Amino acid sequence: MLIGLIRHGLTDWNAEGKIQGQSDIPLNDEGRKQADMLGERLLHEPYHWDYCITSGLSRAEETGKIIAAKLAIPLLEPDQRIRERAYGQVEGMTALEREAKWGKEWNLLELGQEKDEQLQLRGLAFMEDLSTRYQGSNVLVISHGGFLAQLYTALYKDKYTERLGNLSLTIIEKNEQEWKPLLYNCTRHILQNQR
Repeated sequence: MLIGLIRHGLTDWNAEGKIQGQSDIPLNDEGRKQADMLGERLLHEPYHWDYCITSGLSRAEETGKIIAAKLAIPLLEPDQRIRERAYGQVEGMTALEREAKWGKEWNLLELGQEKDEQLQLRGLAFMEDLSTRYQGSNVLVISHGGFLAQLYTALYKDKYTERLGNLSLTIIEKNEQEWKPLLYNCTRHILQNQR
């Protein structure tokens, strides 16, 4: 079983450096182009994908619709467990705004943000359920940068800490009881089209 973990395409808030969290911010035109580029790439790679599932937030859902349509695969019902971290009072703010209001250590304050452990638990529960329900299938999962970073920490400790790019692709394979990484945070499809 292969899982392709994908961060959604670019939004205006991404471009402005604002934390989105669970605020439902749509893709922008660049994000739609990125999703199309990844769909095109996946058409020409040796992996075969059976299903696509998203978090249900519109930026992930639209990314999933574009890719699933390109690959002619079913888009499953969204799963709330793969939504972005809830950031509470910090959502919609840039780094400068956060630091001006709460200081450089804002992330250590109780501002309504979901804890790392909570994200990791819901991520691992989702992966376990997915591997049971769709055993033997290859599934694309469209989610969010903060959530995926915590899932990788839960699976691989501190082995993968690089910031995840929009429309990055990570592929992991289920081997008995563990998930083996085959590809991490790859944005080749975007880089090739920027030349």
